Amino acid sequence: MSGTTRAAVISDPRGTLLALDFDGTLAHIVDDPTQAYAHASSVAALAHLGRVLGQVAIVTGRPVRQALELGGFVGVEGLERLIICGQYGAERWDAATGVTIEPERSEAIIRLAETLPDWLEQRGAHHVRIEDKGLAIAVHTRGIDPEVLHDLAEPLAELAAGLGLAVEPGRQVIELRAPGTDKGDVVRALVAEVGARQVIFAGDDLGDLPAFDAVDDLRGSGVRGLLICSASNEQDALVARADVVLDGPDAVAGWLEELADEI
Repeated sequence: MSGTTRAAVISDPRGTLLALDFDGTLAHIVDDPTQAYAHASSVAALAHLGRVLGQVAIVTGRPVRQALELGGFVGVEGLERLIICGQYGAERWDAATGVTIEPERSEAIIRLAETLPDWLEQRGAHHVRIEDKGLAIAVHTRGIDPEVLHDLAEPLAELAAGLGLAVEPGRQVIELRAPGTDKGDVVRALVAEVGARQVIFAGDDLGDLPAFDAVDDLRGSGVRGLLICSASNEQDALVARADVVLDGPDAVAGWLEELADEI
């Protein structure tokens, strides 16, 4: 399947949607998420691919504005049609128009932001890192005892349920966000929007599984699909599902460069 789809991409680039996760795929995972800059080689390769593919999109759990800042995508020649879907599809930015769609922060997230510090303090977890993403709140334990996140998982799930929020686990992080959309919904919508005949999706973590499911479903309806896992020693859930397994963002950058050279 992977060889057939890659050949189709090369022969029919305008019929191809390339969608990629950000953290762990285009950018290395780091202790401070505000310092997770996109791999320069990946950005350069995407700029080349943006000139020849039907559509290039970033599909991320990050807020759109963070992805723009850390990706350095604005004003890059070749990325004039880039689409960024942030917060699992709740936000969107289109380079072609400069329009950003950002929904209002929900009352549940406002309440969570107000109460979470004391909630963590009561459970002896005051030292974890809280990331306020506007439409979601993430609890990070990178650089801290990994057992802390394991101990917090069930209580955080109960807290989320009480507020009507969804739980999004990841690599040393648990995120609480509004339900209603996921990366699979985004991929399906983008394929329909651009009329893609081939779709490539690359990701690294549990939040990317819905996108993998979407690509598998699209294959059943005649759209060629290629699934890429940016692998790590922290998460292997995507490895068995992927057509191509790469060793982290450096290898993803190399793969994108090779594809750009072939087309």
